[in-house]
Amino acid sequence: MQRQDAVKLVQKYNKEPFHMQHAFTVEAVMRWFANELGYGAEADFWGLAGLLHDVDFEMWPDEHCKKAPELLAEIGADEALVHAVCSHGWGECSDVEPVLEMEKVLFAADELTGLVGAAALMRPSKSTTDMELSSVKKKFKDKKFAAGCSREVIKDGAELLGWELDTLIQKTLTAMQQSEAGIREELAALLG
Repeated sequence: MQRQDAVKLVQKYNKEPFHMQHAFTVEAVMRWFANELGYGAEADFWGLAGLLHDVDFEMWPDEHCKKAPELLAEIGADEALVHAVCSHGWGECSDVEPVLEMEKVLFAADELTGLVGAAALMRPSKSTTDMELSSVKKKFKDKKFAAGCSREVIKDGAELLGWELDTLIQKTLTAMQQSEAGIREELAALLG
């Protein structure tokens, strides 16, 4: 499967620029983690799982992770990719459990990228590049901030991975910082 086909599929079912940005962000974070954790040869697959993870969310929020297999079939996604995509909603909207390390990373990082992204928007720079772990932790503790980002899922994700919460937050923040400029460029080109 080509990345270009995955991008077209996400675009087909996601019209809000925010959802496209989230897809590209999670893709970039997943690629970063693949390389960081010694799975560099699988970085494309990790990235595709991140890119496609919310393919059904905008149009079918009540069927999130349930509609995805049907949509992913349009581009010939294999069973491993479908499992990974559906496992990111484990316990919330899916009973597909994240088993592989990649699936656990996707489960943990998805919600966290939303929280970090929301925190970045509150900064004068509107960027993650000047953020520090302490800033994210402060926002994490404020239950009213980005209330839609489940702190429990983030904590459960860190636990699934056997990591301290700070480790997950710092790694995700670093991945977002390193990919932010490229995502902005791609979004600008895509959305014109």
